[in-house]
Amino acid sequence: MRKLLNSIVIGSLVSTAALLAAGCSTGSDVSESVEVGTETASNMPLIRTCNTKDLSPEELAKVETEIEPWKNNFNAWTTVTINAYVHVITASNGSGAPTAKMLTDQMAVLNAAYASAGFQFNVVSTDTTANDSWYTCAGGTCETQMKNALRQGTADDLNMYYNNMGSGLLGWATFPSSYASSPKMDGVVILTASLPGGTAAPYNLGDTATHEVGHWAGLYHTFQGGCTSSNDGVSDTPAEKSAAYGCPTGRNTCTTTKYPGSDPITNFMDYTDDSCMNTFSPGQVTRMQSMWTQYRNGK
Repeated sequence: MRKLLNSIVIGSLVSTAALLAAGCSTGSDVSESVEVGTETASNMPLIRTCNTKDLSPEELAKVETEIEPWKNNFNAWTTVTINAYVHVITASNGSGAPTAKMLTDQMAVLNAAYASAGFQFNVVSTDTTANDSWYTCAGGTCETQMKNALRQGTADDLNMYYNNMGSGLLGWATFPSSYASSPKMDGVVILTASLPGGTAAPYNLGDTATHEVGHWAGLYHTFQGGCTSSNDGVSDTPAEKSAAYGCPTGRNTCTTTKYPGSDPITNFMDYTDDSCMNTFSPGQVTRMQSMWTQYRNGK
């Protein structure tokens, strides 16, 4: 769940904290189900209830145990090139496709963001499918159908689906540890309007894809777990009580001496505006490399 503009579900007000408590977090090992962005026809940003299973404490612990052996083995890490399969979904009449420039610029944004992490993306193919159901798909049966029909490659290949999912959504992703059990569902789904030059301001500079690919690479939100020592599983991202929006410089929601540092509002895994995001921490880089080695490389 990313960039929550207003927690409104079918006319009922729901706080962000309540949504997180109900399971709307990247603790899910299957997909991140709700991402809020553009407004609906009623001019009110909406979200749907979460429909994905959070990792249990036991499952979370299992992931941490499985990546532990790799955490200190990346001094000689060389850049990994990830093949990307881009799937453009349009309405049945062909409307809603991004321009060629938007597609090219999106991959440039990804490559710039992940250069410091030692990942680069190479577009192997781009296909276009006209399907009204998939064009507005926000998860569920239509997602399964779309991915079963279109997904290509193996665990170390990134499949990106661009559509107009509606319902105020920006996108969602699957996590590395879920590939073995659900290989066809692996990938990221992105709102076309969030690509560079799209209409989903202030989320139209391409960092929705950066954020979702971060989940695909194994990262949680920076505010995962709130003001706790384990929070997002990364030691050098300061603890953050809740998601940040806009670009609130100096925000500090975990204020005790136990949790030093202001909130990591410029981190790609927070919920701030695209123009505010520019950072993966060294600890996040190590985590992504560990996840890659354990769950994706050669799988």
